[in-house]
Amino acid sequence: MKEHYSDTRKIDPNKGAYLGDGNLNDNDRVEIGPTALAYGEWEAAGLTLPNLERMRTYRWKRLTQHIIDRDLGGLLMFDPLNIRYATDSTNMQLWNTHNPFRAVLLCADGYMVIWDYKNSPFLSEFNPLVREQRSGASMFYFSNGDKTQQAASQFAAEVEDLMRDHGGSKRLAVDKIMVAGLRALEARGFEVHEGEEVTEHARSVKGPDEILAMRAACHACEEAMYVMEDFARGNGPSGAVSEDDVWAVLHAENIRRGGEWIETRLLSSGPRTNPWFQECGPRLLQNNEILAFDTDLIGPYGICCDISRTWWIGDASPPRDMVEAMKHAVEHIQTNMDMLRPGVSINALSANTHRLHDKYQRQKYGCLMHGVGLCDEWPLVAYPDKHVEGAFDHELKSGMTICVEALVGEVGGAFSIKLEDQVLITDSGYENLTKYPFDAALLGES
Repeated sequence: MKEHYSDTRKIDPNKGAYLGDGNLNDNDRVEIGPTALAYGEWEAAGLTLPNLERMRTYRWKRLTQHIIDRDLGGLLMFDPLNIRYATDSTNMQLWNTHNPFRAVLLCADGYMVIWDYKNSPFLSEFNPLVREQRSGASMFYFSNGDKTQQAASQFAAEVEDLMRDHGGSKRLAVDKIMVAGLRALEARGFEVHEGEEVTEHARSVKGPDEILAMRAACHACEEAMYVMEDFARGNGPSGAVSEDDVWAVLHAENIRRGGEWIETRLLSSGPRTNPWFQECGPRLLQNNEILAFDTDLIGPYGICCDISRTWWIGDASPPRDMVEAMKHAVEHIQTNMDMLRPGVSINALSANTHRLHDKYQRQKYGCLMHGVGLCDEWPLVAYPDKHVEGAFDHELKSGMTICVEALVGEVGGAFSIKLEDQVLITDSGYENLTKYPFDAALLGES
């Protein structure tokens, strides 16, 4: 069990007008961010906070440079995570994923405009890099009905005017646009390019302040995991606590620290861990069985913390085959992690992977590794049998952050072991950002 930092303060009167990351020390500020609990835990841990103004400038410059490098006139973004990256502003993020009402245009000269939900332009006014706030980017059927194409044409006309005023190019990269919007842009003569290629490559290399933000977010995630583990170990063996009860603790503790949401429901117990990808539900935890989960958590600063652990819950020792599988999973991610360094190709990572035992091959995870930032990001490192030649002909760079995966379980088996660590690529190799220990009982150590 772990003792947890406790802080009931809302705002620290001793910090002055601004908090350590540059957020306003104002209980009523508009922009979201970490809570007093998170700030207190980070201070106790001796963590250095990011400078948010500097982080926003780094992202804006990086996106702009990627636009210039491709000889584009601008980048038009609808994906809420790309908008967060470009502006560091949020607005009903999950609702926006299936009702795309926000858009951001970043022109090659750096001029940036956001279209937001009607009556909410103030949500991005804290960021001076956003030069204009507008509304009117909703091009989905629920919002416009049988006049969706008309709404799209009006929006495309605004984009055309802005592009004319900021360079005049008709070469425009666009990410997740609705069909009506794409047709409207093409009708106005735009040469539309793939926006995701631009944003994924821009986002893949983290600046110094983004790395500090990720360290802080991972710490907050792990503090939440400790609370969840205490709850599961203290209540799980009683047979009165469900998977949903345990998962709810992680959600609550993430929100308490200023985290934002969890992308999946990947927590299961006992026989429901095999096959993997069963979502958590009402099953009651039993004594002497495993609990496995994947955080997939969007924490403070909108940073994704993608960590997986498997715990033995009970008063007996785990069976021998479970310990064997756990040790094999640890060997898998640690051996693969040791390949990480700047300059190594993604193809080489795939070709030279640690090989899982034959009995675990059919149910291995969907990838060896993947990038991580504001969510799971480019690149994906596939197992050799799933590798597509030419899909990822790129090399790792210093500043990338990578999640290293392992899923070990037999077809028809009674369990699966799920592990995952989050790693920073450094100038000389890598640093494991994940500090949460592996379960000692499953390693046969207690």
